[in-house]
Amino acid sequence: MSSFRIAVLFGALAISSAAADAQTPGRVRGTITAIDGNTLSVKSREGQDLRIELAPNATFAYMKALKLSDIAPGTPLGTSAVKGPDGKIVARELHLFAKDRPIPNEGHRPWDLEPGSTMTNAMVTAMVQAKNGHELTLKYKDGAQQVIVPDNIPIVMAVDGDRSLLVAGQYAVIAVTTDAGGKMTATRVQITKDGVKPPQ
Repeated sequence: MSSFRIAVLFGALAISSAAADAQTPGRVRGTITAIDGNTLSVKSREGQDLRIELAPNATFAYMKALKLSDIAPGTPLGTSAVKGPDGKIVARELHLFAKDRPIPNEGHRPWDLEPGSTMTNAMVTAMVQAKNGHELTLKYKDGAQQVIVPDNIPIVMAVDGDRSLLVAGQYAVIAVTTDAGGKMTATRVQITKDGVKPPQ
């Protein structure tokens, strides 16, 4: 076999291997219907029946309800939001981060909570009264956003837990990777506890 053909063959094998190893990150939102060892059965919010394997290093958390009074300049948080009729960003929820840890995935980017939604993970630098709630100024490393916070949205903080949080019938937001064959593996599970749902 010529050196050219060998090079082409090895190149094809490398591409095939890379495709097989490719993992696409995403999220599943839905209700856990069953737990069998390391496999979760989940009814997604779109109505799909899914089977999701727990990664060996998967992490778990539940949501603790907070109030707007828990937020002040210097508070690190994330918010999923949409644009309102006037073009301003309107929060659907707020989730606070621990102050002793770096802000995860800091910045502003598209999100999949609903069509047109965004996620902003940043530091609160100002909070003022607005017509229909409050307005937060959120500063991140390469920009800032002003976000309207209605009075009735959920405000939570994730509390680390373990797999004992997994209970059939509870709503969860699950960070997953999906391989080329469609197999889903959970890397993080945020689950409802005491009626407080993960809102993001």
